[in-house]
Amino acid sequence: MYGYRGMGVKALVCLAMLAIVAPAHAKAPRSTADIPASAGLPEFRDPRTGQIWTPNNVGLVPGPNTPADRAFDPLAQAASVEGVIVQRPKVTPLGAVPITAGPTVPLVNIENATLRAVPERRWQVVLYLNNNSNRTIAPLLHCQFSNAGKPVEETRVLLPAVGGGVRVGLTIYGPKTSLFVDRAICKVESP
Repeated sequence: MYGYRGMGVKALVCLAMLAIVAPAHAKAPRSTADIPASAGLPEFRDPRTGQIWTPNNVGLVPGPNTPADRAFDPLAQAASVEGVIVQRPKVTPLGAVPITAGPTVPLVNIENATLRAVPERRWQVVLYLNNNSNRTIAPLLHCQFSNAGKPVEETRVLLPAVGGGVRVGLTIYGPKTSLFVDRAICKVESP
């Protein structure tokens, strides 16, 4: 009978240790970056006058308010890219970061993300990704490019292996600039 009682005490001790250790292995939060379009972008240079037009100065020139002047309303855009675009961008190692991953610090986090238009090409998000863990991981990101809250394009970003404690830079390409984008949200899906 003593053997069974000893096993019961051991089981209670194991359960108590699990209760203490489990919070330490809880999932760390995942990083998300909400990126508004950079000020002054996109821009268009009028080839006849040399005037540079941006969303901040269109319509401020005195003159007739004709349908041609109101030809494009970015908020009324209904076009979007169908499906989810998969990208495998190249990453550039930029340096080291402290290994701080834990219950309140994500394994991977996104920093200093910017959204801009490359005229007559594509929208792009340039961002920095930190591997806060001590192990090599291959992050998976998801980015949604939108206009006035309506989705324009969704992108799944498969990154190559990033070493523990390494900071990398990368560029994620969005839709062509013929589609208007005012925001991109990129988040870490895995790990």
